[in-house]
Amino acid sequence: MILDADFDTPPDALALLEGARAALSEPVRSEAAVLAALQAAPDDRDVRMGAYKFYFYSNRLAEAAPHALWCIRDGARALGLPETWRDLGPGSVDCTGFPKPQRFLVQSLVAYGWCRSRVGDVEEGLAALAKAIEIDPSDGFRVKRIVEVIEAALAAAEAED
Repeated sequence: MILDADFDTPPDALALLEGARAALSEPVRSEAAVLAALQAAPDDRDVRMGAYKFYFYSNRLAEAAPHALWCIRDGARALGLPETWRDLGPGSVDCTGFPKPQRFLVQSLVAYGWCRSRVGDVEEGLAALAKAIEIDPSDGFRVKRIVEVIEAALAAAEAED
């Protein structure tokens, strides 16, 4: 299966996503299944994660980013936090032991930051990654290393100019 589904996900949406997985060697058919699942259940976390993963693994990061952003908002909402990631502050997310809801929020923030950075919106991407580091100072997802990679690529590009 393309994702670990919650029990609240509509069965028809899950079936559509399974169609996307089955058609991975056929990108047009797979994307049609993802879009159908989004139409059937646009506010479902599993469907959004499936859409994010499809676009991410298809190297279509500009299309993956909005789904990661939706996941940030959904994760924040589930934790009773501000839905705008920039409004999150140090200590606003208890990452001790990294329970699943907190992990989902931070992973979504990292995914969004990576996608934005890779499509050329480096300022937005690095800001999102810096927020992930701020929220989780233990750096459980090794976000500092991701930032180092992005900054090294920027320095190399500047050196070429």
